[in-house]
Amino acid sequence: MSLDLTEELIDFIEKSPTAFHAVAEIRRRLLDQGFQELTEAEAWHLAPGQTYFTTRNQSSLIAFKVAEDTHDYSFNLVASHSDSPHYRLKERAELKDDKYLRLNTEPYGGMIAQSWLDRPLSLAGRVLVEEEGGISSRLLAFDRDLVLIPNLAIHMNRKMNQGVALNPQVDMIPLLAGKKAQKGDLKALVAEELDLPADAILDMELSLYHRMPGRIWGAHKEFFSAPQLDNLASAFTTLAGFLEGEAHHPQTTSVYACFDNEEVGSGTKQGALSTFLKDVLRRIHFNLGGDEVSYYQRLASSFLISADNAHAIHPNHPEVMDESNYPELNAGVVVKTHAGQKYTSDGVSRALIKVIAKEAGVPLQFFANRSDQAGGSTLGNLAMQQVSVNAVDIGLAQLAMHSSYESAGVDDPAYMRDLIVDFFQYRLRQDDQSGFKLDRK
Repeated sequence: MSLDLTEELIDFIEKSPTAFHAVAEIRRRLLDQGFQELTEAEAWHLAPGQTYFTTRNQSSLIAFKVAEDTHDYSFNLVASHSDSPHYRLKERAELKDDKYLRLNTEPYGGMIAQSWLDRPLSLAGRVLVEEEGGISSRLLAFDRDLVLIPNLAIHMNRKMNQGVALNPQVDMIPLLAGKKAQKGDLKALVAEELDLPADAILDMELSLYHRMPGRIWGAHKEFFSAPQLDNLASAFTTLAGFLEGEAHHPQTTSVYACFDNEEVGSGTKQGALSTFLKDVLRRIHFNLGGDEVSYYQRLASSFLISADNAHAIHPNHPEVMDESNYPELNAGVVVKTHAGQKYTSDGVSRALIKVIAKEAGVPLQFFANRSDQAGGSTLGNLAMQQVSVNAVDIGLAQLAMHSSYESAGVDDPAYMRDLIVDFFQYRLRQDDQSGFKLDRK
């Protein structure tokens, strides 16, 4: 069962070379499950117990199942992100001389740059096309090895294995073509792939993506590797739990959110720091006849799971982890905590997730940074600046985070899915100033 879900996750990732494609694949799965698509520009007409979703910028999505009891309910929310570190083409991307045609890129997020060298890459993203009366957006993914970023030979840099500082403006520029190349070849390739005239293309948002397929490996097939595990692994497994859980609590509106731009700070109209989540929750509540006061009452008994991957203890460098708070592969869902609040977990939310995990039969493990080391952050505490609810940060343990090809444990995706399935069966109730009750369907 764990292996089946992991293989499905690998397939999901292969269909999702960019955040645009990931959201398109999530959208397809929701439509297959009977969810109704809403647009932010139109009026919403919601009904108890029904399922809906909406998107923003084609790269963020929020889906929800309306509570059956719309007079006394709260929100159960799970959030992840659709983006991963990569290299993005600039507006004027072609760099042409008499020998080569290269593509001018800049880094998106903080990646392990060395992992992008000397391997098959291609281009994917969205293309804005002029049509009669307007502009349309087309998703594009070249399904072939198209570019490569060549390393410098060790003969030209004898200190290569002592560590190299890679300059993104010099060293990370991909090669597209040789002497036969002509100016405009990139747009011509895109136009041919989309079967439209080149002069119809108004703009392109294209990125490099890693072409190596996901693989299950190890002596006992206990590991798997793929591009973009951070954070498509959490996006996929929380979606699986959201869709599989038929027994959602009748007094909760269940919400699945997948935001773009976490890797660059979330401060966009479609990021976790935007009003997207707040806008959707308020529209749900007011559509069901609620008012401003009752909206805040609903939030007081709501709960958010922020799902973003976590660092597993490294086989060659255990010294970089905290002595007692280190996750292992195939050992369960990771709960992340930081004294400086880089993660949104606190004593209350950790206690609540422990109760839910115990009932679901899902093992939990815990992560904290070494006290002498700065760590990363995620979207939970950013989303809470717009919608303040009790929240916990969790994730799947993985190795080589922000490499172009990352690794994790085969059993852990099923643990995450099972935890989310059980989570949606609960309703949190604020009992008094310091106490909470958990009602289970």
